[in-house]
Order: sequence, then C-alpha cells, then structure tokens
Amino acid sequence: MDPIQLPDWAALAPVFALGAAAFVVFALDTIRPDAVDRSLLAGTTAGGALAGLGIGLWFLLAGVGAPEPGGLGELTMFDAQLVVDQLALFFMVVTAIVTALVAIASYDYMEGHAYQAEYYSLLLLAATGMATMAAANSLVTVFLAFELASLPSYALVAILKDNRGSVEAGLKYFLIGALSSAIFVFGISLVYAATGALRLDLIADVLTGRTGQHPVTGAAHDVTAFDGLLGVGLLLVLGGIAFKMASVPFHFWAPEAYEGAPAPIAAFLSSASKAAGFVVAFRVFIEAFPVNSTASVVGFDWPLVFAALAVVTMTVGTFAAAVQENVKRMLAYSSVGHAGYALIGLAGVGAGAGDLVVGAAFAHLLVYAFMNTGAFLFVALAEHWGVGRTFADYNGLGRSAPVASVALTVFMFSLAGVPPLSGFWSKYLLYAGALESGMIVLAAALVINSALSLYVYLRLVKAVWIDEPITEREPLAQPVGLYAAILVAAVMTVVILPGFGPVGEAAIDAAGSILR
Repeated sequence: MDPIQLPDWAALAPVFALGAAAFVVFALDTIRPDAVDRSLLAGTTAGGALAGLGIGLWFLLAGVGAPEPGGLGELTMFDAQLVVDQLALFFMVVTAIVTALVAIASYDYMEGHAYQAEYYSLLLLAATGMATMAAANSLVTVFLAFELASLPSYALVAILKDNRGSVEAGLKYFLIGALSSAIFVFGISLVYAATGALRLDLIADVLTGRTGQHPVTGAAHDVTAFDGLLGVGLLLVLGGIAFKMASVPFHFWAPEAYEGAPAPIAAFLSSASKAAGFVVAFRVFIEAFPVNSTASVVGFDWPLVFAALAVVTMTVGTFAAAVQENVKRMLAYSSVGHAGYALIGLAGVGAGAGDLVVGAAFAHLLVYAFMNTGAFLFVALAEHWGVGRTFADYNGLGRSAPVASVALTVFMFSLAGVPPLSGFWSKYLLYAGALESGMIVLAAALVINSALSLYVYLRLVKAVWIDEPITEREPLAQPVGLYAAILVAAVMTVVILPGFGPVGEAAIDAAGSILR
C-alpha cells in the first residue's frame, strides 16, 4: 500500500478523535443538563474511541510513521516535542481498544449512578492523555501528558460518591499520584540542569558528545562534571515512570485504587494506563539515555536496574495475588506481575537485544489489554448482579452465567500463559527474546512465575465452575453492554496473536522504530 500524504499534525488524528469526543460529551451535557441519555453518552464515547482505533489502524497500514522508503518516516510536531512513529500509533491503538471496551461495558454498569456525562468525558480525557503519552518526545510533554491522564483518573476512581471505598481509593490515589508527579518533575529539573536539554534526542546528543549547555547562561559545560546531579535526576525520572507502570516498589497504590474504583475504571487503569506508562519508559530511556553513553557519564546501567525490577515485580505480584481473597485485589496484584513480564523488554536493551524482545513486550501489552480488561469487566458484571467480592461469592457462577464464565476462563488461562491462547504466545516471545539476548535469569523467572500464577487463576476458575454457591441465586440478568464487551475481549484474547500474524509484526516494527 502506498503511503498516504497528509500534513504532519494530522498524524495525531487518533488523539484528536478521543479529545473531540470528550468535548462532544461536554456539549451534550451542557445542552441538556437535566436529561441523562445513557445510550447517547456511552455511544458517543465508544464512537470516539472506535474512530481513534480505526484511524490508528489505517495509519499503521498506510505506512504513517514507518521508516522510509517504504513509509513516511516519523512525523514531528511543535519543534519535535511530539513525534508520531509506529511506536506511538501502536500504543494509541491499544489505548483506543481499552477505552472502547470500557465505554461499552459502562453503559450497563453506570445505570442508576449520578454524574453520567462527567464519567464519560473524564474517561475520554484520560484516554486522550494516555494517547498523547505515546507521542511525547520531550520530558515536558511527557509530564503534561502524564497530568492530562492522571487528573481525570483520580476523579474516575472516586466517582461513586455514595461508596466510601471509592472515595477513599480516589483520595489515596490522588495523594500518591501527586507525590509521584512531584518526584518526576523534580527529576526532570535535575536532568535539565545537567544537560540543558529537555527533548529526548537532544539529551542523547549531549550525553554522547559530553558537552551540555547551561540552562540559564547558555554557556557550554562538561556534562561529566554534573554526573551526580544527572544520576539523581535519572533515578527520580525512573521512579516517576515506574509509578505509572505499577512496578515494585512503586506498586502499592494499585490494589487500593483498583479495589475501590468502579470495576470498568479498574480495567481502564490496569490496562490503558499501564500501557501508556510503558511506552513512556521505552521512549524516554531508549531515546534519551543511550546505554553506553549514560553508563560512561553517570555510571548508571539502567537496563540492569530494569532487569532487577522485572524479577522482583513479577515475583511480588504473583505471590501477593496468591494470598488474596478479594477477586479485585487478586487481579490488581496480577497486573503488577504482568508489569514485570513487560519490563523484560527494557532489560533486554542493555543486553544488546534486537527488535524481538522489545517487540515481544509490546505484543504482551496488546494481548494484556484484552485479557486483563475482560477479567475486570467480568468483575463489573458480578458487581452489576450484586455478587460479593470474594472468591467464595463467585462459587457456582458458571451454572447461572455459562457464557460469561467461559469468557472468564479464557481470560484466566491466557493470563497464566496456557497454550494456545494469546497470553501464551506473547510470553513465549518474551521467553525466546530473553534467551536470544542471554538473559537466562529473566527467562527462568518468567517461566517459574507463569507456572506459579496458574494456581492463582485456577482458584477463580474452580470457584466459578466447581465450588457450590453459598446461597441460592435469583436468575441473573444478561446486560447487553457488559456481555458484548466481555465477549469481544474473549474472542480477541483467543485469536489476536495466533490468528493475526501482522499483529506480532506490527509490535516488532514498533520496537524497531525506536531501536534503529
């Protein structure tokens, strides 16, 4: 397919689609503030997300962001503060997928709740920030995108005003998020003070050439004289990004926020927000802090740090999930464990890994968007039915809701990495990439934790299909929106990788766009 011709700013169309939908929802609420049309609000939100998804896929197929001569090359805007390449488009697509699923499921989940228009507009604004994070090419635009994604997320977690758990979770999330933002922006200031640059490629040029520019006087200076300042700044930047990824030891907010939040918002944060945090981590560290140059200037081997974080994160997440009795908290710690798997991609950069291990991390985040979102949406369905939150409360649901329970089983087995589901193939690619890069310890940790996680997920499958229910249940409703979102997520979990070879190729191409 020949690459299409379009102005550079139009490459941000997936972001514009999400933002425009948010303003349409605002306008609908302004015109008719006393009339709540759930179908219109949910439909507008899902329509905006699907429009962003369609445009993103079209751009990927048409060669937008692909290296020349086969594509248009990366497109830059605002003095290269934003860049659209295959990496940005890939994660814009992931964000749009999760947003669409959550919007469709929320049609039923939010029935009877107040603040309907506010809920959907905040969801779209958060998605807009997450999509912008994928294109951020400067530490300043990264921070602004962080805040655009975070501020609506705090309100979404606490939007169930009559639910004490939701309000408490929102407050905790806000306080910890504010602290992480302060840490991140302080780290940015130290990096700027040491290098005189904020754009990622310019920071890399300074580290490679060893000559920076004083941020106030403009005079040239030797960056090695500011190695301590730069090292501390780099650590603080890493900490701020690790918060978004819910990586150990910055993960403690996730179980609290996910447990108290509406279940569709827990799905949104654990999938789209996590993917956005990872795309920032990959872009910032690979493009701004070249491994060899950073190590020679500050003596900081960041891939080794990510390797350690990967092992600790997947292990802590798996073992913490194994001891939970609350299904939401189990899924929250499960999401921490899967962050550890994706961190293998960052660790592989220092091992001289090619596109395979980084692309495998991207593919895993895409598969995770379907299987994890689907799992949380099943929890949303259970909450809609009035089912409790413990494993025992889920006993016997397979008899009352066999179709949804089959979908849940698919999600659980895919999260565990059982073949032939997509979760197995993404983990297999990570395993193969780790071995190819000589990261034997990480490959072993992945296999061991995946095997242990099978116990975690089988507990829920056993409760749903085998254990006897505690009390007799009334006939369960089949809400169309929730069922549709769950079934779409289940089907895509089965076929997205084994059924669509180009998906894996797109992930590897996205990795190549920042590794070249």
